[in-house]
Amino acid sequence: MALSHAILSALTDRPCSGYDLAKQFDGSVGFFWHASHQQIYRELAKLEQQELVTAEAVAQEGKPDKKIYRVTETGKHQLKAWIAQPSKCVPTKDDLLVKLFVGHLVPPATIQAILEHERAQHVVVLEAYRDIEQKYFAHSDALSLAAQFQYFTLRNGIHYETSWLTWCDETLATLKTLPADAASPWAEPDEGIHS
Repeated sequence: MALSHAILSALTDRPCSGYDLAKQFDGSVGFFWHASHQQIYRELAKLEQQELVTAEAVAQEGKPDKKIYRVTETGKHQLKAWIAQPSKCVPTKDDLLVKLFVGHLVPPATIQAILEHERAQHVVVLEAYRDIEQKYFAHSDALSLAAQFQYFTLRNGIHYETSWLTWCDETLATLKTLPADAASPWAEPDEGIHS
């Protein structure tokens, strides 16, 4: 997926300024597609050149004009075509898992501290998802079609965070049973996963 598809997707709700779009990426869309404000503005300019969005200048008192972006018919067709294509599985790149893979090289307390720090961050994200669920999706049986699909993405996030926290708690519980000096310099050549 390209950032362009994420921007076109975000603009389907309503036309908005680059600033408002960037704020939207800080919230809802940003939970599953991260982009900096600079990247968003750059991509909006490209989308406008490709005639996938239009920009209407709106005068503001005491401030520079702002542009309100709308998806064009061409942009809608491109977005629909993209939606119909199968998605690729994205390879995982996770520093934490690499550290955990060789965690036997350090005392268990080192890995525990890292996991507890990560756990706290995942708890915050899960709480944010639960707040969004209560605020916007409390009556899931009365959602519009668009809101139902937005709720699917939120439920994915809730399931992911819940599953991650379960795994983390299991791992922490096991780490706490290891002796404090359980670190080894290197694994024996015939142990563990090699390929």
